[in-house]
Amino acid sequence: MRANSHKAPMVIEAFAECEVDDDEGWDQIVEHFLPKNAPNGLLQAICGVYAAKRLVRQAEIDARKVKQDGYINEFAASKFRIDPAVYALSLMNAEDGSDYQMAAATENQVIFAGMPHASIAEIQNNLMAQNVYPERLEIGTLSCLGALVDYLKFSEIKQPVVVLELDLDIAYSFIVSGEGLLASRLLPQGLKSMIPVVQKELGLKDEGSARKLFFSNTFDFTGMGPKLVARLINELQSSIGFFEVQTGQSIGHLICSNLSSKLGWLEGVISIQMGVPSIEMNLKPWLESRGVSFSADTADMEITREWLGVLSLMPRYDAVQTEQKEAE
Repeated sequence: MRANSHKAPMVIEAFAECEVDDDEGWDQIVEHFLPKNAPNGLLQAICGVYAAKRLVRQAEIDARKVKQDGYINEFAASKFRIDPAVYALSLMNAEDGSDYQMAAATENQVIFAGMPHASIAEIQNNLMAQNVYPERLEIGTLSCLGALVDYLKFSEIKQPVVVLELDLDIAYSFIVSGEGLLASRLLPQGLKSMIPVVQKELGLKDEGSARKLFFSNTFDFTGMGPKLVARLINELQSSIGFFEVQTGQSIGHLICSNLSSKLGWLEGVISIQMGVPSIEMNLKPWLESRGVSFSADTADMEITREWLGVLSLMPRYDAVQTEQKEAE
């Protein structure tokens, strides 16, 4: 997506997309968007990335202890089973995503976010090898959650929404509302957990064949969908049930935010099995209210929910909040 500025207010001038494994298509996009006078022949970009070991978790800390040496690292190591020394970590307020002020800590509900230093270096190197200079690198999970929270607030949608990110090995489950990030959990059932089921149901000789077929979008899996997601649904229902009992709030919608177009059908299956409808989003009014408008070339384009990930990198919520406070 090309815009006339790297921050709002901005105008979206062009859209382009390709499949993740379409190297030729990606090269064409970079060449099309690359300005003639680009420094060093690199396309400057704001990038949302999904490192395999990214950390985005809501937690309750003891605000009285945050100033103690080692408390945050010890908490992260114990709670999330990571080595904080190998991570670039940030701490944010769960309500609005602003930086957590350690010197004047009063809030206990926080968001831990980060990626391993090695993953950051690898992603940066890969982007540079593809003639892209990452002017800003963001965890796509975090920017998408921030956009959803702001969208729910803007649209006055009161019921919480379940956000599900399905990676190969695990699934990231979040519950958000206009009030912020309310809950988070890692589930052990990722996309790879569905491959043995495909192999068994179709009588295939090996998991390699099942995997290739599953990701190819050449077979309609919706019929066996309930069996594919059965274990995932059990974990998800347990997590949601705990949240609803604890808070007295009922889940209103579901979104699987990072599925490729080839696997988009999975959200419908999960939605039916959960008895929770997929969220419908009208993104243009929200974007325009946040200083993101459209050029003559993009004004008539239908902005579907599939664009939420990249669109979430564009608005400036802090600027909007500042303007609102000044108006009050």
